[in-house]
Amino acid sequence: MAILRMQDLNLRSKRVLIREDLNVPIKDGEIVNDTRIRAAIPSIEMALQAGAKVIVMSHLGRPTEGMPISEQPESSLAPVAKHLASLLGVDVHLSTDYYNNPAQVKPGEGEIVLLENVRVNAGEKSNDDELAKRYAAMCDVFVMDAFGTAHRAQASTHGVAKFAAQSCAGPLLAKELDALELALKNPERPMLAIVGGAKVSSKLQVLESLAGIVDQLIVGGGIANTFLLAAGHNVGQSLVERDLLDTAKALMAKTNIPMPVDVRVAKTFSADAQATVKPVEEVSDDDMILDIGPQTEAMFTEIIAGMKTIIWNGPVGVFEFEQFAPGTEAVAKAIANNQGFSIAGGGETISAIDKFKVTKDISYISTGGGAFLEFVQGETLPAVQILADMGSKA
Repeated sequence: MAILRMQDLNLRSKRVLIREDLNVPIKDGEIVNDTRIRAAIPSIEMALQAGAKVIVMSHLGRPTEGMPISEQPESSLAPVAKHLASLLGVDVHLSTDYYNNPAQVKPGEGEIVLLENVRVNAGEKSNDDELAKRYAAMCDVFVMDAFGTAHRAQASTHGVAKFAAQSCAGPLLAKELDALELALKNPERPMLAIVGGAKVSSKLQVLESLAGIVDQLIVGGGIANTFLLAAGHNVGQSLVERDLLDTAKALMAKTNIPMPVDVRVAKTFSADAQATVKPVEEVSDDDMILDIGPQTEAMFTEIIAGMKTIIWNGPVGVFEFEQFAPGTEAVAKAIANNQGFSIAGGGETISAIDKFKVTKDISYISTGGGAFLEFVQGETLPAVQILADMGSKA
């Protein structure tokens, strides 16, 4: 769909409000992973270099809507403001009173105002028009650049676009959409999708959508257990969804889904559980499957090497536990070594990419989780659709 892009506009001296996704993990006041912040840097720098007066807004976590940030300080963007300033080398002022005094939000030349967590504002999640108008009143141009929240119609992602004088897509959002279009609309073949995670039910639509367009589909994690059971294998005490066995069989009939030939099992789900490699035929009633085995790693690595397009969402094992990380590590490194186009998305996937240090070798890493999955499912993203709608009316 055709949408106006930020780089096509003259931003000099204009108040530019950029919606970013700076929702990063924070522990004890320190940022644990700054991937999303770093992803937003080029867009913010582009606006600064264009001479804009830059205002940035984002959410963080799941604070109580309507409750002052002073009563839930763990949801404050203060650590993000500090980190953003260090990365950009400019002053970043955190505005906590913008809701009551939007006219006072006035970034100076070469500096940035970061609005405190938008999800504390009453009406944010319900896409309230009055709140959206408050956001719009702060700017001459609204830039939607938060792909990770594009699947949500909220005041800071959707409503503001209706009331701002001009609305457009930021460079990061546009780059995300271009990468996904490349992977899904006209992919080079053969094409492979790797979908991991705990449950088939949580990614059923994704699996069904991908099964219709890929040449091969690798399933991993708890999802694979349901497919193994559907194929007639014992999965012991593993996480499994018995009510979706027919669904798994239907998907296996629809596309090529290679099954693990060996797995890593344990008697308990814990960080100190002993890992044992077994052929899938030898899984016992008291085993829990927590990773693929070395023969399956080799098989998947060979499959991945022959692909021209790869979509990756979700680990193939409990990679947080070192003894059950080899499977996901093997997949990550195989994708990194592939010379075709690869796109990866989802929180756990990004964590795995970071853990196994393959960031530079993945063609494109999406900052979105839910938005990534919904786009793959073929669903319309509300925050993208509104940009197209407003652009057609301009």
